Amino acid sequence: MKKIITLITIISFIFSGFSQEDQEAQKSVIQEYTPSKLLNKGQWDIKWFNNLYTQTESTFSDGKEPRQTFFTSTVDVFTGVSDNSNFNVGLLLEFRSNVINDRDVLDVFSFDGESGTARSGFTSFAPAIKFNPIKSVSNFTIQTAFHIPLVDNETENGVFLDQKGFTFQNRFFYDYTFSGDKWQLFTELNTEYHFGKKEDSFANNSLSLTPGVFLSYFPSQKFTILGLIQHSQRIDTGNDFEQDFTAIGGGAKYQLTKTLNIETLYTNFVRGNNTGLGQTFNIGLRALF
Repeated sequence: MKKIITLITIISFIFSGFSQEDQEAQKSVIQEYTPSKLLNKGQWDIKWFNNLYTQTESTFSDGKEPRQTFFTSTVDVFTGVSDNSNFNVGLLLEFRSNVINDRDVLDVFSFDGESGTARSGFTSFAPAIKFNPIKSVSNFTIQTAFHIPLVDNETENGVFLDQKGFTFQNRFFYDYTFSGDKWQLFTELNTEYHFGKKEDSFANNSLSLTPGVFLSYFPSQKFTILGLIQHSQRIDTGNDFEQDFTAIGGGAKYQLTKTLNIETLYTNFVRGNNTGLGQTFNIGLRALF
């Protein structure tokens, strides 16, 4: 009898292991490949993300202001290069289109360059690396990038386009999936040191710290809804400009195919100092293969 019980226990353990492996194999990209996850050697991760920020209020005045809208489109490309999957390399590209003086929100897609109201163009690129500093904590990673500006002037005819300065950026990622795979907590600390000639940019010689917390719920493996809160603090180190703001929001992600997923996100700037009090509308596509 003991032998039979022992045999049943062994068989149950084996099938339990297979079942767990099957469940893990069925995980979608949005479940498994969070920003904390590194790519295997030869894998590619391409993300196209679009952010539209619009405001009619700010902390610089009371009441309504002429609308300003800023559109940012980024393409992030990463690939795995190490045999033990602990080191990735990448390239980040950024395009911007901004309109001011109460122009319509969707005018950012006109790209007309109208003097005094609009500007657009590629504004920066950044070589980047991503690595796991602690082997025993595989879901903790760091992404380091060096952003190189492509703009000649930060502001022309009263229209701001992008910072004219170099940025050394480090993003610290950590995620935790709760038992049952229905809830996932993701945290990020983004640090940016901006430097260059003081007269070239309001942001030069300043340090930005932006922590964020994201809580996701998975009704299914292919779909998730999430809530977030972020705070950004700019610390002046020589340009006489400090800034901070807090934003809250939510969004959703859906796995379209094994390779491609889509995400949407909304945030609202609920408070701040020396900043606009607007809202963002975001949509992104991600391909992993």
